[in-house]
Amino acid sequence: MSKSLKSIFGPHHGLDEKSVNFLIKALDKNNLPGFDYLEFKQALQALQEMDMTEETAYRSAYATATTVGLTREKLLKTADHYKKILANEKVQFDAALQKQVKQRVEGKRSEVEKLRQQIEDYKKKIEQLEAKIEKSQQTIDQQDDLIQSAQDKIETTKDGFERTLQSITNEIDRDIENIESFIPE
Repeated sequence: MSKSLKSIFGPHHGLDEKSVNFLIKALDKNNLPGFDYLEFKQALQALQEMDMTEETAYRSAYATATTVGLTREKLLKTADHYKKILANEKVQFDAALQKQVKQRVEGKRSEVEKLRQQIEDYKKKIEQLEAKIEKSQQTIDQQDDLIQSAQDKIETTKDGFERTLQSITNEIDRDIENIESFIPE
């Protein structure tokens, strides 16, 4: 019966095909035995397709249905039964939807928040590393100045030593020359 149920409930208003199939399946699964609202609805649709007015189609479908024992009370009662079936499907759908929201949305939100926190932690670590780099660069700059100063001092000391050495050596050499010249053998 689901194919004919789909034709009476499905093609209207551009409804979502998957949802129509799901709800029609629930109605079909819970179809009460005998002639009731669903069969009345099928007869009504067939009459409306023959270009009858809505009122004439309802009256004609009901007149035919009364021949198989359908009463107004049973028609309304079974229509209410199917509304309850659909309401129950809505409750189940809402529960499934909430579960999907929790898994797909809230789970992702939690993951995104975790990643945001991780990014903040990384930024703090980067700041700390940049501070260490800056401190190390300052130390290097200071050491470069100290190295240059020490190198200059060493160079000055070396130059002073070599000048002094040369001067003393020159004086000794001059003394040796003078001794060899002035003092006979």
